[in-house]
Amino acid sequence: MDIRALTPTYAVSPQIDLTDLAAIKAAGFTTVIDNRPDGEIPPSHHATAMQTAAQAAGLAFVINPIIGGMMTMDNVTAQAAAITASSGPVLAYCASGNRSSVVWALAHAGQMPTDDLIGIPARFGYELGGLRDQLDAMAASR
Repeated sequence: MDIRALTPTYAVSPQIDLTDLAAIKAAGFTTVIDNRPDGEIPPSHHATAMQTAAQAAGLAFVINPIIGGMMTMDNVTAQAAAITASSGPVLAYCASGNRSSVVWALAHAGQMPTDDLIGIPARFGYELGGLRDQLDAMAASR
């Protein structure tokens, strides 16, 4: 498990395993967001299996699959709502953590400086510089 804290209340990770959920709970997370479509992973890690195990571990679980290169505003809105509704820190995962970083940045456009929305994920190797114009446009429209 490789948790990368973008903020004190939001972290991203590559694919987690069912056996990681107890450690995620012990680390203080209250909500897990699954940004990985079932079609990318074996049935043992499909959203319903992960959700059942997460809830058994005392974690809220949100299913918000993001297809690579096909993120929608519904994905952004769902991610923002899940973050807002969480009673504590959130861990979002996908294949590498990149999609979970991108959707976080888009959800926070206009709430944080664009330089931070790009720079924070960059510390973990997530290059979001190509989103600058979109982040600025979203910030201006809010």
